[in-house]
Amino acid sequence: MPALPPPLSPSLPLLICIADSFLRLTGRRLIAPASDLRAALWESPAVIVAHGTEPDPVFFYGNRAALTAFDMSFADFTRLPSRYSAEPLLREERAAFLARVSRDGFIDDYAGVRISSRGKRFRIEQAVVWNLVDAAGICHGQAATFAQWIPLD
Repeated sequence: MPALPPPLSPSLPLLICIADSFLRLTGRRLIAPASDLRAALWESPAVIVAHGTEPDPVFFYGNRAALTAFDMSFADFTRLPSRYSAEPLLREERAAFLARVSRDGFIDDYAGVRISSRGKRFRIEQAVVWNLVDAAGICHGQAATFAQWIPLD
């Protein structure tokens, strides 16, 4: 994987929204304060991903740890509908999960199984999922972060 953020990464306002909405909703910092937000998000040892508000949301960001976990290039990852990164959830579970994020703005106890581009399954636990809402109250999608992933295959 490249050492620097890819040139196709999202605009700085979207990256600011990822970090600021996490802080605003959870009261915690996603990353340490840095003069170069783009590099700090990219270099974070925790996976950080974000998808938009399309009817079938597509990832628009994945940091280096995310690309390692999902075994994908940035270009491929940012064309992936987010639902394809996970094993299918039961409708009731999915509805309850999305309702909690919508109602509370974030959850910090998500666990589930994800799938890499090579079909390898891995479990994530204690993931934080939050709404990407900017200072003006406009929703840009959702983001997630998790520090560890456990191979299942």
